Amino acid sequence: MRGRRFTRASAFVALLTLGGLLSGCGYTLVRYSEALGDARRIAIQPLVNDTFEPGLDSLMADAFHREFLRRGALRVVEDPAAADLIVGGTIESLETRSRSFSSIEFSLEYELRMRLEVLVTRADGTPVPVDEGSFSESELYLSSADLEVTRTNREEALRRLTDIMAGRLHDALFVRIAP
Repeated sequence: MRGRRFTRASAFVALLTLGGLLSGCGYTLVRYSEALGDARRIAIQPLVNDTFEPGLDSLMADAFHREFLRRGALRVVEDPAAADLIVGGTIESLETRSRSFSSIEFSLEYELRMRLEVLVTRADGTPVPVDEGSFSESELYLSSADLEVTRTNREEALRRLTDIMAGRLHDALFVRIAP
């Protein structure tokens, strides 16, 4: 009998604790259909590429498309006239730096640092402010004696960077536009 009371009392205390944690932590479920107000469709304009990296604008636009398609909160449309939100901007910089070196001064890893200026407007031309500090990020990749391996590692780091930036744009829109 004593073991049963302990079990019931423990379950009751655990339930109270869990309920207190859930209600007091400030977390709530976000319903994507309500978070953006009246926005339902988004168009992604070609980005301006101010870097020396050929095709980076296409890579970034593809990442934006994939992110919005993956999350499904907004329908991606090609025609800006049919969109509620229009995304554009500029890839301002892409820098490559040696990050670490071997004992004989060979570079072991590199750092890619990318900075974007993202412009989001509503269909009526009203700008939607997004946190500019969110669109600067770096990614490391390993060097190799085989140049093809180094090139592949760099391309993968670029893809990771564009994916991170696309996720940040999506998150910034939901934080900014949510009622």
